[in-house]
Parts: sequence; structure tokens; C-alpha cells
Amino acid sequence: MRKLLLTFILSFVGVFSFAQIEGKWKTIDDKTKQAKSIVEIYKKGDQYYGKVSQLLIKPENPNCVDCKDDRKNKPILGMEIIRGLKKDGDEFTGGTITDPKDGKTYKCTIKREGDNLNVRGYIGFSLIGRTQIWHKVN
Repeated sequence: MRKLLLTFILSFVGVFSFAQIEGKWKTIDDKTKQAKSIVEIYKKGDQYYGKVSQLLIKPENPNCVDCKDDRKNKPILGMEIIRGLKKDGDEFTGGTITDPKDGKTYKCTIKREGDNLNVRGYIGFSLIGRTQIWHKVN
């Protein structure tokens, strides 16, 4: 009986931690396939946010000159690029992600698969968009 209970508890803890997205994640450049930055995802209240905590490739411009909101002309390093995600089952939805390279903001959905995050940015429907895979930083 104890073994069964212990197995159940360990399985539950494993599933619970599997779905968490908090922490540091390495982003990969779509074109060059090189590591581009480290994004730190954190929780504020019941929502999740992500900021650029490290730049691994020096951008042409260190500021987001094309951003349209409060991030306009602000440094990319330290910029909050993910805003307002909420946990929805095994996904995180309802938020936005901003590409500091062009200043465009997209709806965002994130799903964790092992040590990877599937980060999907889209306009309108999730079918029209693209998914990046971010890798867990230990």
C-alpha cells in the first residue's frame, strides 16, 4: 500500500512540474538556427510574463524602435516580451508575445513538452501563425 501511495504521489508531482513554464528558456533564431536570447518566464498574480534576460546575439539595434506601445524605443534587454498568459489545462493561453526585432505583437499560446516550450504566435486564429521551440536552461 505504501509503495502504491508513493508511486501515485511521485507521478502527480512529475505531472505537476511538467506543465510549469516558469524559469529560463533559450530562444533560437528562425533563420540562422543559432541561440538568440534567454527569456525568463515568471508568474505575477495568476498570469505569466516573460522578459529578455540575456542577449546571445547582438541585435542591429539594442532598442525596440518599431514597438507600438510602452516598449517603443526601450532596450530589448530586460524587455517584457510575453504578457498576460493564463494556465488553461496543460497550455498557457490568452496572452501576447512581442517580437522586438519588428515590434509586432501576436496572440500567444505556450505548451511545455519535456525540456522544451512550444511557443506559438499568431494573428486571429491559431492556425495562422508560427511555432518556435525554446529550450530549458539549467
